Amino acid sequence: MTFLELHPLKAEQLSAVVELDQLCFGGLWTRSGYERELDSSSSQLLVLEAAIDDQESGFSRQSSEVLTQNLARADFQTAPTSQNSLLGLGCFWSILEEAHITILAVHPDYQRQGLGQLLLYALLRDAKRRQLEWATLEVKPSNQAALSLYQKFGFSEAGRRRRYYKDTGEDALILWRRGLQTLEFEETLTQCYRRVEHYLSLWGWQLPDSWEAQIISSKPFKESPGLTSPRE
Repeated sequence: MTFLELHPLKAEQLSAVVELDQLCFGGLWTRSGYERELDSSSSQLLVLEAAIDDQESGFSRQSSEVLTQNLARADFQTAPTSQNSLLGLGCFWSILEEAHITILAVHPDYQRQGLGQLLLYALLRDAKRRQLEWATLEVKPSNQAALSLYQKFGFSEAGRRRRYYKDTGEDALILWRRGLQTLEFEETLTQCYRRVEHYLSLWGWQLPDSWEAQIISSKPFKESPGLTSPRE
């Protein structure tokens, strides 16, 4: 069983995050963009790592060798060659009462194992904790896997941005999820988490009991009427 760590981005992880961005998006955000996220009180950027149970420190990052062994037991053929254990990342900006989800990425070798669902759950749970009222994001119409994921959490289409994606010329679907402070949304989160937890276990992933406390950032978090894009 491999443990997962989910926590806010740290400065020493910038190189690994930029590498993951390059793998998933071909370089969507630059290093300086991620550095600005660290400094922004309106940004919550979470990273997902693999860890092994360590008697001295509680958890330690897992080597690629151990990850490869776990994947082999799960009949999964590939594993990262890098020595870092970064599996994914997700980010949202707080803009007035909105959680604007700007990025959601899982290492290509670990996709379709429930890690993206876990990241989205963590972002939305944190947005709810921060008393935000709705969430929004953009997604390619051709990305059916992402659309299916967002629909599970109650997102629906609210509009389009024409030719938004420069790499393909595709439109962007604008998805919204309202009512983050309602009982209905809490029930949705609970149901989604049960599915995620079960799916993760099938792949040999496990969350520590106190994992949700790890995602709370120590930096002050405040509303912002607008933010500068970190993509350049």
